[in-house]
Amino acid sequence: MSIEFINESGFDGVNEEMLIDVASFAFGAMDINPDAECTITAVDLQTIADLHVRWMDLEGPTDVMSFPMDEITPGALTPRPDAADPGPAMLGDIVLCPEFALRQAQAAGHSLGHELALLTVHGCLHLLGYDHTTPAEEKEMFSLQNELLADWYDNLAERGVSFHPKPSGPKAFPDAAERADLDKQVPGGGIPAVGEPAKPEENS
Repeated sequence: MSIEFINESGFDGVNEEMLIDVASFAFGAMDINPDAECTITAVDLQTIADLHVRWMDLEGPTDVMSFPMDEITPGALTPRPDAADPGPAMLGDIVLCPEFALRQAQAAGHSLGHELALLTVHGCLHLLGYDHTTPAEEKEMFSLQNELLADWYDNLAERGVSFHPKPSGPKAFPDAAERADLDKQVPGGGIPAVGEPAKPEENS
């Protein structure tokens, strides 16, 4: 995978190598072409708040936003064994806010590193067409997110690599309901759906 990381957050404790590693693992596990590309950008609170209101019409900062390059349905980039190779693609952009993520990590009782890994996997799935606008989609996406994240930790252990301890707390691999409960503790959060331009108000 070709993953570019840009840190514009001015925030300490963001592990570029780890974020690229977990994103690469998630895309690889989803059978995405190894030449596909995406960008991960870490930004400050004001920048994510501006993006949040511009693209989601929601006030205040949030933790992660995803901007797919094209409309993709789940599994569309996972070829059948007899299908032609779809070739590389620009998947899109993932925008993280480490400062906001730290609030959530502290409320959940795990490290910032784990929280950013979780958010990155979530962002990767959005780029692949997954969403959580309905209960069925929500259940599928969070289940897959947790599976990929757990498998990544197992893969790190197999490679003898450690970025941070694997958390064992009840909120480390949350389902949608558990994440919603965390969002109540950290107002303004709530892992958003895919970023789309806010609809302009109609003239009355």
